[in-house]
Amino acid sequence: MNVLLIGSGGREHALAWKIAQSPLLDKLYCAPGNAGIANVANCVDLDVGDHAVIIQFCQKQNVKLVVVGPEVPLVNGLVDDLEKAGIAAFGPSTKAAALEGSKTFTKELCDRKNIPTAQYQHFNNAPKAKAYVRNHSMPVVIKADGLAAGKGVIIAQTVLEASNAIDDCFEGEYGDAGAEIIIEDFLKGEEASMFYLCDGEAALLLGAAQDHKRVGEGDTGPNTGGMGAYSPAAVVDDKVERQVMDEIILPTLEGMREMGAPFKGVLYAGLMIDDDGPKLIEYNVRFGDPECQVLMMRLENDLLPLLMATIDTSLAAQQVVLNPEPALTVVMASIGYPGSYAKGTVILSADGLNGDNCQIFHAGTALQDGNLVAIGGRVLNITSRGKNVGEAQARAYQLVDRIDWPQGFCRRDIGWRAVERENG
Repeated sequence: MNVLLIGSGGREHALAWKIAQSPLLDKLYCAPGNAGIANVANCVDLDVGDHAVIIQFCQKQNVKLVVVGPEVPLVNGLVDDLEKAGIAAFGPSTKAAALEGSKTFTKELCDRKNIPTAQYQHFNNAPKAKAYVRNHSMPVVIKADGLAAGKGVIIAQTVLEASNAIDDCFEGEYGDAGAEIIIEDFLKGEEASMFYLCDGEAALLLGAAQDHKRVGEGDTGPNTGGMGAYSPAAVVDDKVERQVMDEIILPTLEGMREMGAPFKGVLYAGLMIDDDGPKLIEYNVRFGDPECQVLMMRLENDLLPLLMATIDTSLAAQQVVLNPEPALTVVMASIGYPGSYAKGTVILSADGLNGDNCQIFHAGTALQDGNLVAIGGRVLNITSRGKNVGEAQARAYQLVDRIDWPQGFCRRDIGWRAVERENG
């Protein structure tokens, strides 16, 4: 089987690395890919926003499956167009991708299906939103309604911070994504991410992870696309798994079927978990980044049959086998991220560090004049497994310290909650 993977980040490198291990694979292409993905796939320079070009490439290269990594092509209907052309595609239709493309859409679905989530209000103008927060207890969470590359969520501790965040949204800080907003009650508890393969009818838990969104150690500073993650998430026990499946995931799938938009692909549930049980924070309709990296390090299955089962509505006959050893990934980012940063800085000593329990997944990298250079904000994902999270953490940071990249930085506390639990 020839496969085309869409994307260029660390998530896509992890998917490419796993897909490349499949005995079902003949040739793997990736558009556009990155310097790390080029080691396991044929990177092709295609405009992923031009669906006709993607379809023509698939037809010419006899591609039987397209795996869409990022959310933007999903929301823009790439899967719909591929399926119309008779090409199998992993990911939701544009209607189903609204679960990530519009936070208001998801909140209204939660209302209809009694899915536990934070109380909220929707606004399309700043004056009404500001009036609301002036009469609301703090903190509140302000979210751009549309896709904002993981940066359109602000936890406001004061009315002034909330007002400034509202202005940022409506004045174009997040582009069209901020033309409408929702304001949520702040949920307390511990966050976790749970990933489900879905075929429109059934859901199969792929695994749980815990991300570290804030740029600074101790979970301080602005939100980012993610500075590291580990799996499994200790806060997710058997009881939580059952509650999430029964109270959140299955009602969501039922609601989407009722709307004529059955969800097929991977459903990423961001959750807040407290003594009252799990509540849905938000949905993403693709693998998380960097959570995908730790999930792929633990997945023992051949990935391709699982992806095909979501398309063929045959997930009920599949099972997921995970390595019991925890996995942890540390994101190395360009200094200045999530703000402005230099591009083209040279990374040395990143080769030859992979092993049975360690993998370096590339995100924002390219080869220029024979040198590995950083071209993005998040650049490398140093990923390890260990007998416990503490051992996986130690291995990852040992690799970090062997990479010669003065213009890069990372958090030094990824996995701290789990390590504290392990140390009593």
